[in-house]
Amino acid sequence: MQAKQDKLSFEKVWLMFQETDKKFKETDRQFQETKLMLLDTDKKFQETDKKFQEMEKAILNTDIKFQETDKILLESDKKSKKLEHLFTSQWGKLIESLVEGDLIRLLNEKGIAVRETYPRVKTYYNDRQYEFDIIAANGDEVVVVEVKTTLRPDDIVEFLEELSEFKQVLPRFAPNRIIGAVAFLTEDGGSERMAAKKGLYTIKATGNSASITNAKNFKPKIF
Repeated sequence: MQAKQDKLSFEKVWLMFQETDKKFKETDRQFQETKLMLLDTDKKFQETDKKFQEMEKAILNTDIKFQETDKILLESDKKSKKLEHLFTSQWGKLIESLVEGDLIRLLNEKGIAVRETYPRVKTYYNDRQYEFDIIAANGDEVVVVEVKTTLRPDDIVEFLEELSEFKQVLPRFAPNRIIGAVAFLTEDGGSERMAAKKGLYTIKATGNSASITNAKNFKPKIF
């Protein structure tokens, strides 16, 4: 009887052992699957990290190209501005020459008996450089002409300020009656009308000559 019970206990323990071993194997299989999943996940992370590095490199290369493009555009802009300045400067000189050639005749026709013109008069006053494009003079009246390729309202404001200081800047003309004039090829923002209202002669360069465009009853301002 005892032997029979021992046999039954052994079989029961053996079955439990087999069941436990089965569970261990199943757990080990699951661990192996988890390990494979982790390895696969790690591989994917590595691939993702590689892609991020490649993307970062591509962005860096793009940024370098943008900087190179920006540098090219900046150099191009500098060249354009230089050419624009050269073009404007050459046009300005041409208009100055054109206006100066007709200036004495035009002013004489208005009863201003000037006999001499002085182009591009430069001087310093209070640590500031002044440049007057054309000065026409005689014994009594002096006409100061500002020449612009395109005349704008800001040019008139600045010129009026210079005229108000003209006798201090060039004291040799202090005894004279100072008259202002603006000469231009084109005008913007109603600047021609503005100049006339401020008491300035308006001289327009047309073709190979120049003409005063003020109304017949115009009276210039004396500075």
